[in-house]
Amino acid sequence: MNNSDEQRAQDKKALRQQLLEQRLHLPDREQRVALLRRVMRIWLVGRPDTVIGAYWPIKGEFNPLPALHRWKEDGELVERPQLRKIGLPVVDKVHKTMTFHAWYPGCPMEDDAYGIPKPKDTEVITPTLLFVACVGYAPGGYRLGYGGGFYDRMLASLNPRPFTVGLGFGTDFLPDFEPEPHDMPLDAILNDHGVVWPV
Repeated sequence: MNNSDEQRAQDKKALRQQLLEQRLHLPDREQRVALLRRVMRIWLVGRPDTVIGAYWPIKGEFNPLPALHRWKEDGELVERPQLRKIGLPVVDKVHKTMTFHAWYPGCPMEDDAYGIPKPKDTEVITPTLLFVACVGYAPGGYRLGYGGGFYDRMLASLNPRPFTVGLGFGTDFLPDFEPEPHDMPLDAILNDHGVVWPV
């Protein structure tokens, strides 16, 4: 790693920390959460997906699970009921891989290697749509994550690749963020104002 790479890594680490602090102390958080849930629910109307992957919220992330549970229930109320499934990630720390296991309210959970709750002994599912938490996001659909690279590696290995949607607040936008060659853009990004990518 040369000096400019090292400096970029330090800058990204500082930026992540700043965004996490900001997210944890949003004065209007409840209002932003309600708006983003609404945006998400409206955006899902008309999507053909029946298997959606999401995440268990940590570090002040927006919680997508209430909106997804409502989406799942809505699918069972239509004239021709659809069996819809929600999946949460299960990370293999040794092989640095990620799979998705079915989640539903009240399903048995256990902590993964990083202390994040994951479904326990539920079926492995393959999402066609994947909601991803963003620490920050930038023009072009680029996402700033926590730096572990799990999502980028997983997306690079999935065939067919799911449609990827970032979720964040308006305060997480990074107008000057420069993606690195390994960064994979998301297909869409939603925030509490609406769809911010594609514009």
